[in-house]
Amino acid sequence: MAVTGWLESLRAAEKTALLQDVRKWRVKSALGALGQWQIEVGEPAPHGAGSLGPELIKESNANVCQPIFMRKDTKMSFQWRIRNLPYPQDVYSVCADQKERCVVVRTTNKKYYKKFSIPDLDRYQLPLDDSLLSSAHANCTLIISYQKPKEVLLAEAELQKELKKVKTAHSSDGDCKTQ
Repeated sequence: MAVTGWLESLRAAEKTALLQDVRKWRVKSALGALGQWQIEVGEPAPHGAGSLGPELIKESNANVCQPIFMRKDTKMSFQWRIRNLPYPQDVYSVCADQKERCVVVRTTNKKYYKKFSIPDLDRYQLPLDDSLLSSAHANCTLIISYQKPKEVLLAEAELQKELKKVKTAHSSDGDCKTQ
């Protein structure tokens, strides 16, 4: 079976782990959630009132964001997020294409279309099951989930056991020296 072949190739591979002091932080911008100034234009001020007229403040075309596609797996499912999709949930259609072995996302208004494969299923030679596919929409983000089959969960557990056996080196023990 392909699962054991994949795990055997990982076991036979030479592995090295390097641990470093890694810190994560989030920087909030003073420009707002989208990183842009929000400007509201009302009635023009009387001439000489010291304000810019509406003809000088115009909405930029740069504010129109393109969809951003990213994979973000959870413990029990493969998950993809497509940000900057403002349409309601009922506009989206998410289905599995058995012939091409990919997931297809499309909108009924024909504004967005995307096909992507699931390499983990290809690696283990598992079929695509439409019943394991689900989607949700919140905050202009379409979230597509594919529940991991039990074969993948078992293989990932074996992989975690194998990774725990790897001897770790600290950043001071590495071969790379600063000049």
